[in-house]
Amino acid sequence: MTEVLQLKQLLYELCKEYVSSGVAAARQAIDNARDAADDDTKSSAGDKFETAREIMQQDIDLNTAHLNELQKLKASLDLIDPAHHSDTVHAGSVVHTNQGNYYIAISIGKLTANDVTYYAISPSAPLGALLIGHKAGDTFSFNGKDFTIKEIL
Repeated sequence: MTEVLQLKQLLYELCKEYVSSGVAAARQAIDNARDAADDDTKSSAGDKFETAREIMQQDIDLNTAHLNELQKLKASLDLIDPAHHSDTVHAGSVVHTNQGNYYIAISIGKLTANDVTYYAISPSAPLGALLIGHKAGDTFSFNGKDFTIKEIL
């Protein structure tokens, strides 16, 4: 496996781990809220009981929405082939610019691979959308900064 492919595979795996741990945490939070709601017995303070159940239901709803978003991220990752290479930026590309290094996949922020910082961004994020289709040597401006693409892996 080449160094470039190893890097792309590592970044891909870091994104998958982020999604997997988020899914596990959301599912655990949903289960905990359901268990708490099931264990809660109605006391003489009926309003207190109803308020507690409503708060638990809101917690379930919030974590269910978070779980749905994480499943969308997983679906986006499933479309990426870390072994695919192109001279133009696409989903799965590692892009080195004069303003930083980017992994075009899902928007989860800063990742560190081989002691180098990369920013995982979605192809539909504002910067990601600007990068898509560009080639090494291309320049563009974003948020008042001039970007030059040094290399695409």
